[in-house]
Amino acid sequence: MEAIDHLNKKIDLLLKKHAAVVTENDRLRSIIDGQNKVIQSLNKKTATLENSMVSVKLHHTDVGDEEKEQMKAQLDAVIGEIDKILSTLND
Repeated sequence: MEAIDHLNKKIDLLLKKHAAVVTENDRLRSIIDGQNKVIQSLNKKTATLENSMVSVKLHHTDVGDEEKEQMKAQLDAVIGEIDKILSTLND
């Protein structure tokens, strides 16, 4: 009888651990979904900035160095954000 009680305790413990793992898995999946949405948003922003740069280049061939640096800084910031999110997804 003692062996059955011992097995029941082990089963209860395993069920509790399983429930905790399922809960953690759900939490992590929701985090990943959120990060994927942020990545999509940043990709859209990058595409918009790239289109803006092309538009500026086509319409203003005499873009000043300051404007070029601002655009480059914006693109670098967006790409940096994407890199950070991708690295956190890989962890």
